[in-house]
Amino acid sequence: MIRPLPVIRFTLMTALLGGCVYYNGMYNANRLAHSARKAEREGRTFEANNLWGQVATKAESVVVRHPRSKYAEEAAVLRGVALARLGLCDQALGPLSRVTLAGKPSDLTEDALLATGRCQLALDNIPAGEAAFSQLLDSKDRERRREAHFQHAKLLRQSGRYQEALRALEGVKDPRADSERILALAGAGRLPQALGLADSLIAQRDTTRPWDSLMVWMGQQNPTAASQLLDRIRPLPVRPEIQARRLLEDGIRLASTDTARARARLREVVSIGGHSDAAGRASLQLILLDLRRARRVEDLPPVVEALKGVSEYFETVADESTRLGGTIGGIHSAATSVTWETPRGDLRLFLAAEAARDSLRAPGLAEGLFHRILEDYPNSSYAAKVVLAVQQLDSTWADSARGLLEGRYLNSPYLAVIRGGSSEEYRQLEDSLGAYAATLRVMPPAPGVRRRPGVRDEDQPRRRPPAPGASRVPEP
Repeated sequence: MIRPLPVIRFTLMTALLGGCVYYNGMYNANRLAHSARKAEREGRTFEANNLWGQVATKAESVVVRHPRSKYAEEAAVLRGVALARLGLCDQALGPLSRVTLAGKPSDLTEDALLATGRCQLALDNIPAGEAAFSQLLDSKDRERRREAHFQHAKLLRQSGRYQEALRALEGVKDPRADSERILALAGAGRLPQALGLADSLIAQRDTTRPWDSLMVWMGQQNPTAASQLLDRIRPLPVRPEIQARRLLEDGIRLASTDTARARARLREVVSIGGHSDAAGRASLQLILLDLRRARRVEDLPPVVEALKGVSEYFETVADESTRLGGTIGGIHSAATSVTWETPRGDLRLFLAAEAARDSLRAPGLAEGLFHRILEDYPNSSYAAKVVLAVQQLDSTWADSARGLLEGRYLNSPYLAVIRGGSSEEYRQLEDSLGAYAATLRVMPPAPGVRRRPGVRDEDQPRRRPPAPGASRVPEP
């Protein structure tokens, strides 16, 4: 049967329009992707990101306008590759999952596997990342094979398999490989070798290395090693504000392992930082370090005075130091005003002790406040909760705590819940504690600070004194 001429024309036009999907859409997307890869290889990162953004837009247009085209799957995968290169992994993994691994691997398939591996690694999905990279270790494309080997070694290091990472890095010719070797050596406990390799790069006056990232990653594994690396790179020329920031970050990292060295770093930041944000944060960190040693309520007023100086001298940390001062003021007020006759004094002391433990990280001060509850309110409904809190702070008190829990507080709702039971009385106690805490949201002013009626803390006028004094918590 011969079709009418108009029908034949319509069918032909449809086929031609379908072919234009590739030439007008996919051709442009692939051309832009080629330019983006070239810009990446030549170090033109900004231009590459701009091009990848255009690739994502063009590819999405093909998918939306022609979802049934034979090029729709290719466009979706290319869009996923572009989004991954832009760091938008949450959006990229969906389109990347549409890649097919059947048949001979194409350039786009291998690009998609690389993008998938990088994204899964960035999202800390180690097994999925390893599965993607392992398929490219024998790629016929030299660049993709090299990148897969490097990323696979990085994955092994991030998952704590340091010796495997070092073996995987053998023979990898990549400018980033030495940085990974430093981290893998440090993670494997071979600190002298790690620092020796760093020294060889520093001797070359290599400022292009990601030294800041290296110190962050190394600090997560070994703060002492990161601090030693900072000592080695300090001769490299950098702006004073960068040096101050590095010292500040190092002091914060060391705070939990080497307080003496942490203090030295932070004091150096204060001395070279002037009015900078780094100097303000270092001043605040020094006060926080002092707070950790506080054991008595009498230790708190000097800290409040130091915080007032910091908040008025360093504007960038004024809000944070003011809030901290308010917390300390509330703790001080509770500790000095509550007596055994104060209604619901056990709740107020409990909340003050929790704030000392969690906000100030002052375990000694918190422990003293918890003990006051047991002394002044031995029959408190929250006494068992207090005993459990003290036991966590002081392991040497375990026998005393066990005696109280198995004797005086055996029938406490808190112990019933620990034993696996459910207690309506427990829920009522927790609700009551939460409701009481809500009434204390507006903390009382710090000692020596007068609040005008009806004016919030943040609206109080500030005075600007000279540089803050070094008032510190007295030695215990």
